[in-house]
Amino acid sequence: MALTTAFTRLLGVRHPIALAPMGGSAGGALAAAVSQGGGLGLLGAGAGDPDWLVREVPAAAGCGKPWGVGFLTWAAGIGAVEQVLEYGPSAVMLSFGDPGPFADRVRAAGVPLIVQVTDLDEARRALDVGADVVVAQGTESGGHGARQGRSTLPFVPAVADLAGPVPVLAAGGIADGRGVAAALALGAAGALVGTRFQATPEALVDPAAAAAIVAGGGEETERNRVLDIARGSAWPSAYTARTLGHPYLDRWRDREGELAADEQARRAYQADVARGAVPQLPVWAGEGVDLITGLRPAADLVADLAAQAEEALARAGRQ
Repeated sequence: MALTTAFTRLLGVRHPIALAPMGGSAGGALAAAVSQGGGLGLLGAGAGDPDWLVREVPAAAGCGKPWGVGFLTWAAGIGAVEQVLEYGPSAVMLSFGDPGPFADRVRAAGVPLIVQVTDLDEARRALDVGADVVVAQGTESGGHGARQGRSTLPFVPAVADLAGPVPVLAAGGIADGRGVAAALALGAAGALVGTRFQATPEALVDPAAAAAIVAGGGEETERNRVLDIARGSAWPSAYTARTLGHPYLDRWRDREGELAADEQARRAYQADVARGAVPQLPVWAGEGVDLITGLRPAADLVADLAAQAEEALARAGRQ
């Protein structure tokens, strides 16, 4: 029996599982596969590059199932949102910044609005602008999140209590069905899963990065801003990124200001990337990476996560 929640009813999906819109990883093929597996596939559009959208959106839009797109609100423009709305998405997700400038346009199009939050003030803002779904992101998550955030376990129920009837998705450290079951037990209506879906053949990741995720352990991950600075990334300083280990992280840990002022060090990073001494991108990975033991097709993963969640909840009910 499928797990039916306010989220599955709102979005018309079979399972309470959504793909995190990971920039650089969640392209059209991955979003389509998650949607075809019964979850909600969300493309990671980031800043909304028009050429990227033209290339990747059609695969998701043509999957025949509910799908959506996620944007970085600090980086995207309204033009990118308008471009996506032309394809008739089932949802638009906004993360990391004020959703206000985009919310009215999304809602005017009759498209459910998903807003990711990292603290209770952001949750209140999401509700104020009319979010139909709120994602409560804990610091265990891979990739970017709040520098001063909160862990998933205490944060999700706090957001759920605040949101009332508005469905909440839990995010951060969820990599198997037990995590999905835990999210439901915490009062969420589903889970947003990221790192686990990077280890799939449909993800837009380098095979070496996927292999590192399969081999990696949670204790090897670290939340930092060093690699954003070294890469010359424009991410706001309020958001750090959880990654696997990296030579430049070891070299510059706790020296963000010094690195930011050292132009020669940043040039050296680019030179190391160019000659293959360091990977082109950090390996974004959450604390649930221990639970990832191999590559699996994304559609199969959705079904597995849902079945594991049902089993975990049934087992808990028998205890």
